Amino acid sequence: MQAFYEKGSKDLYCRDSEVSGGTIGYTSHLHYQIELAMIFDGHTHITVDSAEYDALSGDAFVVFPNQIHSFTTVKRESYVLLKINPDYIPELLPLISSSLPKSAVIKGAANDRELAYLVKEISNVYHKDEPFKDAILRGLVLVFLSKVMRRLELSEASAVDYHAVGIIMDYCNKNYNKPLSLGILSKELHLNKYYISHVISEKLNIGFNDYINSLRVSNACKLLVKSDRTVTEISEAVGFNTMRTFNRAFMKQMSCTPSEYRQKKRNESISSKKTK
Repeated sequence: MQAFYEKGSKDLYCRDSEVSGGTIGYTSHLHYQIELAMIFDGHTHITVDSAEYDALSGDAFVVFPNQIHSFTTVKRESYVLLKINPDYIPELLPLISSSLPKSAVIKGAANDRELAYLVKEISNVYHKDEPFKDAILRGLVLVFLSKVMRRLELSEASAVDYHAVGIIMDYCNKNYNKPLSLGILSKELHLNKYYISHVISEKLNIGFNDYINSLRVSNACKLLVKSDRTVTEISEAVGFNTMRTFNRAFMKQMSCTPSEYRQKKRNESISSKKTK
């Protein structure tokens, strides 16, 4: 499935496995926040902009803004995960906006007692209500991330505006079922249509029309499984003008027809219920 744009509304988000109990595993996505996790135990397989890594017990990983990434839990993790809006730490914004890590994994970082203490303290303060909480959190995050950045080998990033990437992809994700073209996006977002095309090609390695079709097919898959609508109704609901275009786009992405996909998923559901 095509990566989706996740629009975070908080300057700081913290998830601690000791509090939430969940794993890190998550489907392909991107967002404006920095995402960073300290893995105290377990094993996570990570894909970042098509590069693959393994974060093992004692490692950390970091993903910069608008890098496409996904996580697969190989062995259940003990971890603290942070999502940080770069605007929350303007002292580091120039560096973050102009560079990318050469590797997403920082070997041994979670075994560093100072880094482990700082990230746990961030989690402790985040999950409590206390005076001056926001000021304390920002101070801790700035110190923690500054020390993490020391351990990163950075390379210069290509000149794509991070805010523009988010605006473009968020608009497409919200309006995939409506008529969409580079001209429409240019008018609605007040951005040059050639720049929009460049951003999508740069980030997703895919043409504009193929990207929009992939969003429509991904949402059609959900409706085929979760609804009793006809294939024709679903085609119209996700924004395709004709059944021929829908079938061609669906076959290109899923290697089967919409009807075959629906039947396959129903058969899998029946088999799963029988084995329980």
